[in-house]
Amino acid sequence: MVSSALERRESLKAVYDEARTCTRCPLHQTRTTVVFGAGNANADLMFIGEAPGANEDRMGLPFVGQAGKLLEKLLAEIGLERGDVFIANTLKCRPPDNRDPHPNEIQACHDYLLRQVSLIEPVVICTLGNFSTKLLRADTTGISKLHGRDEVQVIGTRAVRLYPLYHPAAALYTPAMLATLRSDFERIPELLALGPPEQPPALDPLPELEAPPELEGPPELEGPPELAEAMPAPVIPMAAEPAAQLGLF
Repeated sequence: MVSSALERRESLKAVYDEARTCTRCPLHQTRTTVVFGAGNANADLMFIGEAPGANEDRMGLPFVGQAGKLLEKLLAEIGLERGDVFIANTLKCRPPDNRDPHPNEIQACHDYLLRQVSLIEPVVICTLGNFSTKLLRADTTGISKLHGRDEVQVIGTRAVRLYPLYHPAAALYTPAMLATLRSDFERIPELLALGPPEQPPALDPLPELEAPPELEGPPELEGPPELAEAMPAPVIPMAAEPAAQLGLF
């Protein structure tokens, strides 16, 4: 376990430096930018979606379209802001045409996600939509049955309070789903107040995890590309200062 906030940030940047030049799967041939994740390296609350979309791939930042704006609005309603949390995806590179992730891509990327969780040490992880929920629970149960129901899960070496939510992109089109998402969000402060669950004993280094093909499941609704609103590019280019991609670093 990393002992200080500074060490944690530096270790997370080292993982990012590795990920930004990754060639573990064919997605490196079609990506524009690796979307590692962004936010607070010491966040108690972490959100995990499926994969970057077109704007995310262009800018190198997660959730920059309308779904991201809705996420920020919902956070504000519970007294939080984007800078308080860490946001990532199960894949760090955009699948062409926003297709479903393939099992070999999941396997290639999963180690990065596990190391993010291990270093950030979140108390609560909110999975957004079907895909990340099925992957992190290693179960095919859909989000419609699981949303708003917290449980303790061990993700890599870290025990967290896993809290599945509908993806904000899906709620953009359905008022009833937005109301449900807002209601589920209201429980997040309560879960954070519980603190971290009991942690498992220290484990040996993580083995590579093979993602079961059946976890592909139905696609997670991300919303049509035309609804994603462009945001200003980061002030500091990623190539000149890699840490700029990570928001608060």
